[in-house]
Amino acid sequence: MTGKKILYFVIAIGICLLAGYIGSYYTTPEIPTWYAGLQKPDLNPPSWVFAPVWTALYILMGISLYLIVQSGLKNPEVQLGLILFIFQLIVNIGWSFFFFGLHSTFFGFMAIVLLWAVLLCTIIQLFRFSIPAAMLLIPYLGWVSFAGYLNYAILILNPGSFGISL
Repeated sequence: MTGKKILYFVIAIGICLLAGYIGSYYTTPEIPTWYAGLQKPDLNPPSWVFAPVWTALYILMGISLYLIVQSGLKNPEVQLGLILFIFQLIVNIGWSFFFFGLHSTFFGFMAIVLLWAVLLCTIIQLFRFSIPAAMLLIPYLGWVSFAGYLNYAILILNPGSFGISL
């Protein structure tokens, strides 16, 4: 790996970790307060599990992003893959904003459904030109699926958290 490629690799991972950091801006202060007061399903892991899992997933996303960019940005298939990737990253941040920032389990659930759909489209698109880039996102899809279940269960168990409260 050349110095330039190493720099791109670090930047790609940094971009994804930055998305996680932005999401944590909304999430972290709400975990011991608002989130702690919600009824949760039996399968809800302890709060400490989420940060290491998300960090690992953001690193995998960063490696995937690096592979996307290395696939040649002049290729329309790669361009579409990159657009979808960036869109899912924005929706990922949006989920944290809606669920934790606005205290809306409903809008959080809508965001996570959108995230799941866009992520699936991203993976399908990436398979067209980089199987490794696509495969790196499979654990993320699994975790978003589980997070969707948790979000839905919290929505049902906490009918007062449906709307927006600041």
